[in-house]
Amino acid sequence: MKLYCLEDFKVEFDKLKSKKSYKTIEQEIITYFFGKSTEQLCSGVRLNHSIDVPYIKKRLGGRGGFRVYFLLVIKNDSLYLMFVHPKTGSQGSDNITDESKAYLYKKVLECIQSEDLYKLSLDDSKKTIKFDKLVSVRS
Repeated sequence: MKLYCLEDFKVEFDKLKSKKSYKTIEQEIITYFFGKSTEQLCSGVRLNHSIDVPYIKKRLGGRGGFRVYFLLVIKNDSLYLMFVHPKTGSQGSDNITDESKAYLYKKVLECIQSEDLYKLSLDDSKKTIKFDKLVSVRS
């Protein structure tokens, strides 16, 4: 499975990771998304009815953890992380609005088309996520 993310996800991830109360975010993302099969990644609440390209909202880290929104493109073996937010704490919220969910869905499709994405991988220690900006091959 190839993992990518939007700029929105990276900005929020970096902001949360820098706060002591959200220090588990990186390990939660690594544990859930890296090295998993498509079937394992399909768990969560589907925000659309697509079998081939599910838009999923997933809770990580239990009740007080994080909520992650992502698009899974099964035929391309690709997953696109769109947004993350904590459920509790100073930055916490229960959910994002329906308008925000629709905006993220539209934006991820545009970013896939324009290749305005980051590719995610793990460093040698397998404990830190590396974000590499894609360089568009289109002119």
